[in-house]
Amino acid sequence: MIRLERRHQASRTALVLAPIGAVAFTLAISALLVLWAGAPVGRTYALLLQGGFGSVFAWSETLTRAIPLILTGLAATVAFKARLFNIGAEGQLYAGALAAVAVGGMHGGTGFELSPWLLFPLMMLAAAVAGALMLLGPALMKNRLGVDEVVTTLLINFIVLLGVSALLDGPMKDPTAMGWPQSVSLQSDLELGKLIAQTRVHTGLLWAVSLAVMVWAVFKYTVLGFDIRAVGANARAAAFAGVPVTRTVVSVALLSGALAGLAGAIEVAGRTSYVTLDMSPGYGYTGIVIAMLAGLHPLGVIAAGVFVAGVLVGADTMSRAVGVPTYIADVIVAASLIAVLVATLLTQYRVRRSR
Repeated sequence: MIRLERRHQASRTALVLAPIGAVAFTLAISALLVLWAGAPVGRTYALLLQGGFGSVFAWSETLTRAIPLILTGLAATVAFKARLFNIGAEGQLYAGALAAVAVGGMHGGTGFELSPWLLFPLMMLAAAVAGALMLLGPALMKNRLGVDEVVTTLLINFIVLLGVSALLDGPMKDPTAMGWPQSVSLQSDLELGKLIAQTRVHTGLLWAVSLAVMVWAVFKYTVLGFDIRAVGANARAAAFAGVPVTRTVVSVALLSGALAGLAGAIEVAGRTSYVTLDMSPGYGYTGIVIAMLAGLHPLGVIAAGVFVAGVLVGADTMSRAVGVPTYIADVIVAASLIAVLVATLLTQYRVRRSR
């Protein structure tokens, strides 16, 4: 019989090598699917890397795709650190995007006739509050009533998307969109500027990186960060030691939901300028993968977000050249998550054979 025995102390080297080994294992497994599709593995992976990182244009597309992924990855990281399993970042992202447009795009595009210098922070604040409120309810239900937050946050995603559909065909519909279901646009003064000329990379990248550094600083240097780690390690023991568990869970919910809401606002202000039902191709769910690939480290989320974005962008180039479906990118991302979970487990436990 095989059993798992907990290690007394996880090796730092093992913790660093675990995600690297998991990605290598994932690429090896994915190579079998590439061979099955009848394509050369080396050329396929070379095109994948070239499409995601092989030119200025490739890097610009990768970094543009990485911005919402970093923010939803941070949202998952904050929540998971406290063992609040937020699966609702997708709905929180859309809630933030709608709130941003409601403040900065409605009312005939005048935005309450306020100065852009005042309207822009109000727009971002509205997006953060909208995302935070989407997670606050499930967090309180878990803390007070023991309701599984995985179920509630997941179901709220569908409720929000149905609400988005109703609003885009109703009061928030753009009358100049020729019947296409999309919201009114933000006024141009509220859009984020380009970070690199003649590319789609916008200053939202600076927001994402800055927020990652801020979250890291909160975890490392603040009392709240200590409380979050304590509640995540053992909520009952933390409460016995005097940690305010309910207040910590509420703070985590507000911060996590706000980050996902900001992802929606920054995506609207930086890339689309309006909300559509297909604005997010699953950024909220992919953020969970990114958080796990990063080992729930806020700075690691930046690297993981760029890696996943590069895979998704590079898959388009690879597919056109060798005929392998772009879904191989989804396989790589999903398999990476499973491999990282297994690798992390093996850094904390050793496999023993019982006699």
